[in-house]
Amino acid sequence: MNEQLNSVDAARLAVAALTAAGVRHVVVAPGSRSAPLVYALAEAEAAGAVRLHVRIDERVAGFTALGLAQGSQRPAAVLTTSGTAVGELMPAVMEANHAAVPLVVLSADRPDELRGSGANQTTNQVNLYGSHVRCALDVPASTDPSAFVARALAEALGASGPRGPVQLNLAFRDPLVPGTVDPGTVVPGAIVPGAMAPGAVSHDGAPAGFPPATAPATDAILPLTSQYDDDAATHAAATHDAATNDAALPTSTARTVVVAGHGAGELAAVFAQHLGLPLLAEPSSNARFGPNAVAQYRLLLEHLGPDVERVIVFGRPTLSRPIAALLSRPEVQQALYLPGPVAWFEAGRRRERIITTLDELLQFAGQGEDGWLGRWQQASARADAALRSTLAESASLTGLHVADAVWESTDGNLMLGSSNPIRDADLIASPGWHPLEVYANRGLAGIDGTISTATGIALATGIPTRLLLGDLTFLHDAGGLLLGPGEDEADLQIVVLNDAGGGIFGLLEHGEEKNLERHSRVVERLFGTPHTADLEALAHGYGVRHSLVTSAAGLDAALAPPIKGRSVIEVRADRSGLRALHASIKAGVARVV
Repeated sequence: MNEQLNSVDAARLAVAALTAAGVRHVVVAPGSRSAPLVYALAEAEAAGAVRLHVRIDERVAGFTALGLAQGSQRPAAVLTTSGTAVGELMPAVMEANHAAVPLVVLSADRPDELRGSGANQTTNQVNLYGSHVRCALDVPASTDPSAFVARALAEALGASGPRGPVQLNLAFRDPLVPGTVDPGTVVPGAIVPGAMAPGAVSHDGAPAGFPPATAPATDAILPLTSQYDDDAATHAAATHDAATNDAALPTSTARTVVVAGHGAGELAAVFAQHLGLPLLAEPSSNARFGPNAVAQYRLLLEHLGPDVERVIVFGRPTLSRPIAALLSRPEVQQALYLPGPVAWFEAGRRRERIITTLDELLQFAGQGEDGWLGRWQQASARADAALRSTLAESASLTGLHVADAVWESTDGNLMLGSSNPIRDADLIASPGWHPLEVYANRGLAGIDGTISTATGIALATGIPTRLLLGDLTFLHDAGGLLLGPGEDEADLQIVVLNDAGGGIFGLLEHGEEKNLERHSRVVERLFGTPHTADLEALAHGYGVRHSLVTSAAGLDAALAPPIKGRSVIEVRADRSGLRALHASIKAGVARVV
């Protein structure tokens, strides 16, 4: 044990290593055992090296950090004290695992001699997250944590597999505050407040005066700005060139479709356009644009799907049972484009052929048969007209009305909540318009932490962000609205479709059971989960502006002004007719296709 390295100095070295590795945002949940890191982070913030965000609920803190990592395309950290606080981060860690987001958990702990002794707020929190983290490192008290931080950040950035969350469990002995430490002592490598003007940044993206992400202490780590941005941009440019190189065009033709799931990126759209193939793109693929994108593909697969011979998959499709049915057909040849490791499935557990290069993918796909793309485009246009005609006959606003208006009015970031909102957007969002970036928590597709994630995205990007979600999703993360005095406020508009419960179950097989008298009350109570919450009072209680919308004109008016600060737009809806509405839409499309 190094008696000279007290807890505060060890924390300072940890913070210096974190900033050297590219961490710029840390979400702090209050606690005593984590105090050394809190003081060290406060010093780093005063020096302009990091931005801190304080949240009292660790679950909120975890998802806020998740959003910060997604929005900044850098690793973001969340700090908690010991005990149950560490367990509260599990949902965010699980989402980060399956979504390959570099979330860094900094869990404070008692020193080894107090573990297992019955000491207050002490439990076994080493490896608490199991297989959901890329690595979990236990940092002993009085130890220089720099090498531990370097290793953890390397794993978070994909050193030995897909990117993802990591845990640094840091033990601290008393004293936990800098007041008992000689203020004249400066540990080599620690961040010194006042070393630069707040917010100053050097040319390499590291805070001025501090080591770049490729400093000797962390030379195994590629800077995330390079790994996420520069390499990604280079890869996108190269693949775009390859996809549009006439020499690479396949000579064969086939009735192929391109499926763009979550995270596919614009390459899927470029690929489909180059080969003349229909593009079936989910909203959070960020590929749902251009003439090849088929907006109503879910409604058309029943009619055109039987003619599909091959499927090319980009990203991870999660939204549609018709797509799942297409991918389950043994006679359909399928390929999954996978240029690098991913976190959402295990090797050998999917039936698609894995293709890692675009040249091979081009040859597998083939060019579209004459008239193949046109059939889908014409059918989509007719289906869109039929869908909108049915909606025009609706006496009240529905989720489809709201999703359409939100999509068309958003020119900044858009986040879509799980359950019905993202599926409504998938059914109606026009490829003729695309928000700047579309986000969604599709790693595990839960409704938890949605407000907090959107908040993190808005804070990290500095771009006005709109969030569309259902009332249960809103209520589940209402604590994400809590903001202390002096904390940065995101430019975030939250559009809540309030149908007093869970509407998605009415569209699944449970909706049929609800029509049976013996199951009607069971389905409504246990799946519909009705509530009478006052969303206006809730929003005002957290100091957030609220407006109630009851008409299409009112919705358009509410969405028109620029997004500034935080606000909630509540749209009341009735889910009792949801199943019948979708049946009418399906029947209307069948008549015209």
